[in-house]
Amino acid sequence: MSDNILEVKDLKVSFSTYAGEVQAVRGVSFHLKKGEVIAIVGESGCGKSVTAQTIMRLIPTPPSVIKKGSSILFDGSKEITKLSNREMEKIRGSEMGMIFQDPMTSLNPTMTIGKQIAETLIKHQHMSKKAALARAVEMLTLVGMSNPEGRVKQFPHELSGGMRQRVMIAIALACSPKLLIADEPTTALDVTIQAQIIELMKRLRDKTSASIILITHDLGVVADMAERVIVMYAGKVVEQGLLDDIFYRSEHPYTWGLLRSVPRLDHNANEDLIPIPGTPPDLFAPPKGCAFAARCPYAMEICMDEDPEHTTLSPTHSAACWLLHPDAPKIEKPIEAGGHLHG
Repeated sequence: MSDNILEVKDLKVSFSTYAGEVQAVRGVSFHLKKGEVIAIVGESGCGKSVTAQTIMRLIPTPPSVIKKGSSILFDGSKEITKLSNREMEKIRGSEMGMIFQDPMTSLNPTMTIGKQIAETLIKHQHMSKKAALARAVEMLTLVGMSNPEGRVKQFPHELSGGMRQRVMIAIALACSPKLLIADEPTTALDVTIQAQIIELMKRLRDKTSASIILITHDLGVVADMAERVIVMYAGKVVEQGLLDDIFYRSEHPYTWGLLRSVPRLDHNANEDLIPIPGTPPDLFAPPKGCAFAARCPYAMEICMDEDPEHTTLSPTHSAACWLLHPDAPKIEKPIEAGGHLHG
């Protein structure tokens, strides 16, 4: 019996548009162990949210197409790409939960908070309406809401952003799912509320032992929560490893760029952050070589012509970069252990 709750292999997802085919996800592979927290990081448009929503089968087909050869194996036996919509509905909400990035647009403005939490319990756990509403109060208590008995009667517009995000977490966790996907769960919130939501998710992880996929571009959140990190760029995984592998031993120039662009407490207040120059490639016509080559200061001729294979750096760490080839020139990393800059 595998100890992986999720195995994603060679996932390819495209969208048909009036302008042509957008190759949003291009051969993504990773696994998630039971009870583990992993983070998928990368800038906007790199395919991380499409990957997450494809795992939940939330992207309509058409316009999206999950390409042949893609595999998403959930809980050892359920091939998500092959399940019918009806079979998927039984899993989504009960065995898999999702926290979306904008709680205002994700909650139903015409239904009370209590009804929205109870709805999933009535559907998946066949509870009576009364029992489901009592459980809704319990869930709001669990996620740290004050006056939960009063909150269940309120509508989303009556709550603050942080409270709405807590409601989203309560809905996602109501049926005790085995897998929880949090898609940018703190993006729409101010900094103090962000810290509270991260603290809440860490507490719930310890209490519920759910496996969590955290989708984010915020490396501070990653350092606080994740055990392993998957770095995506232009629809592909460019590096993956344990938290320490990525923060202290990263080998891909894109990962270095992400680490260099994070504000640090030990930096001078007048010191500029170092952004990654250029823009990501157009996924209507992805480059034939390494997708990061046009923005990479170390790019060689081969980077433009051929996509690098993943190099295994340790049992837990791999990266796809031509600099790791034995014949590549040796370069000095622009980043020291822990993301400290040289110079």
